[in-house]
Amino acid sequence: MRLIPAVTILLLTTALAAPAAADARSPALVRTDKGVVKGEVLQDHRAFRGIPYAEPPVGELRWKAPRPARSWAGVRDATAPAAQCAQPATPYGGQASYGEDCLYLNVSAPRHGTRLPVMVWVHGGGNTTGSSALYDLSKLVVEGDVVVVSVNYRLGVLGWLAHPALEAGERYQAGNYGLLDQQAALRWVRRNIAGFGGDPGNVTVFGESAGSADICALLASPTAAGLFHKAIGQSYSCAYPTRTEAGAEASAVTFAQQVGCAADAVACLRALPVKTLVDAFQDPNPYAVAGGDQVLPAQPHEAIASGRFNRVPVMHGNNLDEMRLFVTDPISEAEYAAYVRQTFGAAADAILARYPAASYPDPRTALATVLTDFGGPLATCGHQDALRLFARAGVPTYGYQFADRTAPPLIDVPGFEEGAAHAAELPYLFPGLFGGPLNAEQERLSDAMVAYWTSFARDGRPHAATRAPRWPRFRTSGDVLSLAPGAGGIRPVDTAVPSNCAFWASLPISRR
Repeated sequence: MRLIPAVTILLLTTALAAPAAADARSPALVRTDKGVVKGEVLQDHRAFRGIPYAEPPVGELRWKAPRPARSWAGVRDATAPAAQCAQPATPYGGQASYGEDCLYLNVSAPRHGTRLPVMVWVHGGGNTTGSSALYDLSKLVVEGDVVVVSVNYRLGVLGWLAHPALEAGERYQAGNYGLLDQQAALRWVRRNIAGFGGDPGNVTVFGESAGSADICALLASPTAAGLFHKAIGQSYSCAYPTRTEAGAEASAVTFAQQVGCAADAVACLRALPVKTLVDAFQDPNPYAVAGGDQVLPAQPHEAIASGRFNRVPVMHGNNLDEMRLFVTDPISEAEYAAYVRQTFGAAADAILARYPAASYPDPRTALATVLTDFGGPLATCGHQDALRLFARAGVPTYGYQFADRTAPPLIDVPGFEEGAAHAAELPYLFPGLFGGPLNAEQERLSDAMVAYWTSFARDGRPHAATRAPRWPRFRTSGDVLSLAPGAGGIRPVDTAVPSNCAFWASLPISRR
């Protein structure tokens, strides 16, 4: 048995003069603070791709905070996306790439309108893989009448290596370069989005998987204060801890030694080819580093519990069968029981009694259910913990669980029901992401989800057409909106009950 690694795992704006549209004669031209860009005017929206928001982080800028992009003369073509950030190949077909010049963003906007809500998408991929160019922003833009920005940020070893020697002479704790990239992109949005019809005073950050982990870090980051006004986290609980300074730095020192950079580490690491770094990097936890400076001085869950976080309305949720994506090889009942015993120790007998393999069509399903209900950043009970943290902090909080077990899968495993696995909600927001079309009922669910997401971006309260159910503000565990197709598929549910959260809380094991 093996588990496949996760891939997918303030006001100041009113005082800033935003650049105006470059030329009223052409909706394809927009003047930014660095120069004019020319995008593409489509039938129902405009698209601008590959706009630089920071200087290429190459040479001496490798492992440094992003610097503003340089100005250009004339008109810059913005009709094609930029290259993805350096990353390894993935088990799901993603190609390896080794380019460092990747700090670009894409903007999709309605053909007309001003001061529209803005949504900034942070893609998933374990902070190791992925690209902003993979996501079709058009449905959110056209149906929601919003401006959507998708962002590339440094990944893996280039975005999250926390070697302490990299801090010499720098302002920031090492290891948060990807997070600083995202903040630089948000500053670009604040300066420039009005030229695309967006409202810099109404920005929603949203992300999935590792992108959701980064949303949690942005919520807890003092250096992100005022850069966004609402937040949506999809499938990564803000109650789950991120890396500590000590742990991240120790891991980076070990990595440097493995690639032959024990002495004069900074010069040595900067001299190595990107391919050498990317191919050697195996850190399973390349997430934000808490502690060390004001980028992320505390764990996100601690910041939220103390009230010292960016206090904005929050939408937060997960998928019904998250971990089915990661349990792919056939296993026997004996292997299932052995894994539970190895993982949970003295609590294993109680867990196996509550989740007997015989109650599931496949031992993989039993294991995935255990791992989805409890423990780990994707767990349903962990998302309940996060929703309670936000609600107790007093910010408007809305919880959901995507529950379409017929959704197109990210990876189709023969003989295995993937269900509503990790990332399964994404094609409902970004059309065609996994290739397969949605059926009529799924399209109606997609329409409702786009309405909920974009209305939340508009005024902080998710609501859809009159035929779609009201989404309750989270106050108790039953205030979670289940999102599934068909009659009654969208309804409030208590996700803590089927996920046995009270049972898990009674066991002598740590959620972390």
